Parts: sequence; structure tokens; C-alpha cells
Amino acid sequence: MSNVPYSLAEDALGDANVEVIEVGTRDGLQIERTIVPTAEKITLINTMLASGLRSIEVTSFVSPKAVPQMADAEQVLAGIVRRPDTVLMALVPNMRAAERACTTPLDDGVLLCSASNTHNRKNLNRSIDETLAGLPSVAATLHAGGIGVRGAVATAFGCPFEGDIAIGDVVSIARAYAAAGAHGVTLSDTTGMATPLNIRSVVRAVRAALPAMELTLHLHNTRGIGLGNALAGLAEGIRRFDSSIGGLGGCPFAPGATGNICTEDLVYLLEECGYATGVDLERAIGVARKMESLLGRPLTGQVMRAGPRLRLHPADAVRAAQG
Repeated sequence: MSNVPYSLAEDALGDANVEVIEVGTRDGLQIERTIVPTAEKITLINTMLASGLRSIEVTSFVSPKAVPQMADAEQVLAGIVRRPDTVLMALVPNMRAAERACTTPLDDGVLLCSASNTHNRKNLNRSIDETLAGLPSVAATLHAGGIGVRGAVATAFGCPFEGDIAIGDVVSIARAYAAAGAHGVTLSDTTGMATPLNIRSVVRAVRAALPAMELTLHLHNTRGIGLGNALAGLAEGIRRFDSSIGGLGGCPFAPGATGNICTEDLVYLLEECGYATGVDLERAIGVARKMESLLGRPLTGQVMRAGPRLRLHPADAVRAAQG
């Protein structure tokens, strides 16, 4: 933790420990055209774990035709070198996905339903009612296979097709997850439409309805306020945040979707505010640079460029002004 005289964590609700959940090899890669080889994904994930990232959403058990990047889900999970506190997660959108997941060393399956009916049809090819009706059987299959269940509410803060989302709709889906035995719910800003004000409103409403439920925020930086929304979540007592290495990501079934909040930038913000993440920032930067090399294009992370605040440089590294 940074040696600062004042810590925002002193004023925050709850403790100062924050869990950063890496989603780069799932949400980050799903929109990429470049197919990252299985062996490279495994190396990336093992390096992420070595950097102190404990929880990783590794992959998604979706149709390889729909999302080719996720075709190697079973192979990737089989190759990960686990640590004692490792939590491996994957998206499990239907019964076929649950059956596949149960053949792997997965810890948590993430069920998915959008709060927008239009987005849900684009993303899952089903209505919200059809999706919710299938939750209990999918969750039961995962539980029978020894896998925990989490639920994700997509477009919880707005939809590019329908606009603002009624908070009651988000709460209803969260309740359905709780009824299916989920031990956590992720509130997802799928296309970066969240603001600090609706972060506060939605989090408070879901917590009031389900006070014992563990909540996670999944934020995107589409409009440049992703980390501001993270601060709003922290003020509401959220202590779990999804992020993607290098700022990768975006939903392939929503217009204008861009990357998740960046893991290195989030870790830097949290540590400089006095929160503890357990993540080695320099190692996380190294993973982002490796991902950038694999994809062959610059990523949007900023801390990976500038480095930590107190990374110093020799005075002769730049020329002096003349004249």
C-alpha cells in the first residue's frame, strides 16, 4: 500500500481490502479478431496469478461459432497452475455450457441475463423471461458438479437500444439469481453507460433487496469515467471490481462498446487511495505489455505507459531545453 498521509479508505464503508477480478481473457478477448493461442492464454493467466490477481474470469462456455476466441475453454482451464487462494470463473449462459463446465476444474460459473430485453435477445437469443426460467436448472447442474454460482446482470446501468433501465428490473433479476442459489451478483455496465449517480442508485436498491448478497461492479470506460464510477462504487461499500488487463474488452453484441476499466489503472488508483489489492503493479504492467504484443496493437491502459507515480528516471533521459 502506498505510504500516503491520508487515505480515502479511511472514509470508506467497510474494510480497505479490494478484490480485483481479472476478465481480460474472457471479456477482453471475446471481441478481438486475433485468435490468441491456447498456450499463450495459459501463460498469461499463470502470470496474472503470479502478480497477485487471485480471481480470474478465465473464459466462456459459449458456441465457438459465435465467439471463436472462447473455443478452447476446457483446454485453458486444464492448463492453469492454481495457487491456494485461486478462484477460477467462467461465463455459463445455458445448460450445454453448464454441462461442459462440470468437466473442468472451475470454481464459479457466472450466469448471465440482461436487464434489457433487446440486448438479451442480441446477446443470448432469448427473452428475459426465457432466460430467467432456465436459471434454476443451470444453477442446479453447476451445484451438482461442485461449482459455485454467480449471476451477472448485463446493461444494469443503461442499454444502447432501450436507454435507461428501470432499477426494479435489475433488482428482479438479482432476486432470481438469489433464488437459484447464487452467492454473488455482478452489476454490469456492459456498454459504459453508467454514471456515478446511477451507480449509487442501483447499488443501493440491490443491496436493500438482498443485503447479504456479495456485489461486484463490472465497469467499462466507454465514455472515459470508468474509474470515476469505481470510486462511486467504493463509496457505496463495493469491494469487488471486474477489470481487464490493458483495458481490453467490449461486448460484440452491442454498438459502440469499448474496453473494460483497465486492471493496472484500477490497481494504481486503489493503492494510491489507500486500499489494498494484493496485486504487484509492475508485474501487472508486464502482463499488459505481453497481451499487447500478442495482439499486435497498442492497448489503452495509461499506467502501462507512464508507470507508477514514483517510478523515477535519470535526468539525462531527456534533452534539456535550449535557448
